[in-house]
Amino acid sequence: MFFVDTLASEALGNRSYLAGGPGAAAVIDPPRDIDRVIGAAARRGARIALVAETHVHNDYVSGGLELARVTGARYLVPAGAQVSFGRTPVADADTVTVDAGLRLRAIATPGHTPHHTSYALAEDGRDVAVFTGGSLLLGAVGRPDLVEPRLTEQLARAQHASAHRLADELDDEVRVLPTHGFGSFCSSTQADGEATTIGKERGTNDALTLDADTFVARLLAGLDDVPAYYAHMGPANAAGPAPVDLTPPGRAYAAEIAARLAAGEWVVDLRSRTAFAEGHVAGSYNVEVDGRLATYLAWLMPWGRPVTLLARTPEQIATAQRELTRVGIDRPAAAATGDPAGWIREGERLASFRRARFADLAAARRRGDDPVVLDVRRRSERAGGGIDGSVHIPVHELHARLGEVPDGTVWVHCAGGMRAAIAASLLDAAGRDVVAVDDRFDLATAAGLTVGRPG
Repeated sequence: MFFVDTLASEALGNRSYLAGGPGAAAVIDPPRDIDRVIGAAARRGARIALVAETHVHNDYVSGGLELARVTGARYLVPAGAQVSFGRTPVADADTVTVDAGLRLRAIATPGHTPHHTSYALAEDGRDVAVFTGGSLLLGAVGRPDLVEPRLTEQLARAQHASAHRLADELDDEVRVLPTHGFGSFCSSTQADGEATTIGKERGTNDALTLDADTFVARLLAGLDDVPAYYAHMGPANAAGPAPVDLTPPGRAYAAEIAARLAAGEWVVDLRSRTAFAEGHVAGSYNVEVDGRLATYLAWLMPWGRPVTLLARTPEQIATAQRELTRVGIDRPAAAATGDPAGWIREGERLASFRRARFADLAAARRRGDDPVVLDVRRRSERAGGGIDGSVHIPVHELHARLGEVPDGTVWVHCAGGMRAAIAASLLDAAGRDVVAVDDRFDLATAAGLTVGRPG
């Protein structure tokens, strides 16, 4: 009897898979921190015989090369992928044995990338699951615009054709197991649900219910901003990522933290947004370790800039390290834990700023305070409606556009509070008087604020 175990990288919105039988298993689209995969295989008592990539990933650094090296597994990479390391090139219709009675079959599914390949898992000759990577997702498909802008429409059409090929070749009960789509910006839209099948997608997925022209037009119209760090992921994966070092970073004392800030390095406080607002090192930024740390820190931070991590506990530092290696931020320059009062030099004071709800913002407007309202949601969110008179700068652009924020006290909001806290920390570090609105945007109207569509 075969098994499929899911290894989720929640902060990136991706999934990797361990699939096999009693003796051996295959790993599809492994994460950078391969110890998780090795541990999962050990719990199954299965030898890792194969490591397979559906494509050269654009949103995270793969652990495939290192996992294959450590385990001695064959490393399957689509033949059309241009890589700089030894691997077993896989072409359409190639089949490989995973374990007794269990085989993987390559299915060329270009669209997310030109070389994208899905893998159908068959038990005793019957297809039971298909690992679709960035091809057919839950109710969506992978983005076609991450490789080369001139190829975007061509790849969008290829996505439509690839989805139909999967639906034509596989039975309705075959499980669809994608890598992207659970919050990943590699997905054209976000997943609805946790599981799907070919049959379910056949009746609900635009790629299978719309004609090619309508599908392509809708897909291209819905594409949102691409995280800046994606530009570094593909080249890293094509070159062959180095092994991960998860040993603890050196301890940063108050004087070193101050020196790193003075040098223009990033000092990132991983604590909750509530704790950060109450007291933090002036000049530090807040990205919660329990939020989408890897995505937003890698997106915001100038690539290659040294980063020092501050946290309540060593466990938070370890969690952050693991998350950051997945997007190529391999070694923090230093770290500190404990009470933030210990992170500043004698005679210095912790900085702080206010937190509020939309009802507080409405009250401030009624008093005639005339606050600056800054909306840091993405453009696609803003298109659905924004607070009248608000300024819009997406959080991932704010660091470079701080000079565009009007003078005055800035009340910053997003859709739920996390990104507003990040933005508030950027503004606070720049010396602005800021209020972080920690509230759901759908409560803005109920609070008495006028929400309309931007003109």
